[in-house]
Amino acid sequence: MPIPGTPSRAELVDHLVKTRIAGAVATPRENNLSHYRQLANGNRHYWFGLELGDRWSDEQDVLAVMAERVGVNDDPEYRYGQDTIDPELTVDGLERMAGRLRKAAEDRQRVLLATGHPGGLLDVHRATAAALRKAGCEIVVIPEGLQTDEGYVWQLADVAVLEHGASLWHTHSGEPMKAILTGLEHAGRPLPDLVVADHGWAGYAGQHGVDSVGYADSNDPALFVAESEGTVQVTVPLDDHVKSPRHYDPMTAYLLAQAGLA
Repeated sequence: MPIPGTPSRAELVDHLVKTRIAGAVATPRENNLSHYRQLANGNRHYWFGLELGDRWSDEQDVLAVMAERVGVNDDPEYRYGQDTIDPELTVDGLERMAGRLRKAAEDRQRVLLATGHPGGLLDVHRATAAALRKAGCEIVVIPEGLQTDEGYVWQLADVAVLEHGASLWHTHSGEPMKAILTGLEHAGRPLPDLVVADHGWAGYAGQHGVDSVGYADSNDPALFVAESEGTVQVTVPLDDHVKSPRHYDPMTAYLLAQAGLA
């Protein structure tokens, strides 16, 4: 069950492991390695709206980044079985993200929140948007009528999402964020000062030169590679779709408390 109130760091680490947001996560090793290989082989579906060129064409380099920033097993010969996310690295990432949220609140910045994983992270972003709005930030309202090949770009509870067939859609694509930023530019409106997102929403924003922070799973290496290059400012490692979205509530409470937004 969720921890009431705001957990301590130690309590949050324990909760992350118990709920498998971190620790021994559900994503198997073979899936992780497959995705690292796809990124290295230039499959843009795994690039999350980033332009990686040929800088990451060796999958062992990708594995090294993931071991350092996520806590997956660093042995290239370990190819099947359980893999891990280090919960201490998750909390470290939350604290770095909190620092950027604190700056946004202090400067009353324009912030855009978005998710390609609405089944898991929509409410994390919604709560973050509400706290930033209360602190005086402008939550960017996206232009109307935006769409991509996958569906329509909507905004629900202050969070940009992809809608397809009357359902919220899981997407890795950077195209929805491209549609938003292009739409803002065409309307003569300023771009966000900060994007808080995940998947290609965070990747494309960072590639476009907008400050970007986000969340990513152990089988989604692109944002961690981008963080290592400085294109994305912060990437928090976590399992982005656990059994219940309520399991993320203590994590969100900790993030907002660290940012001075609770």
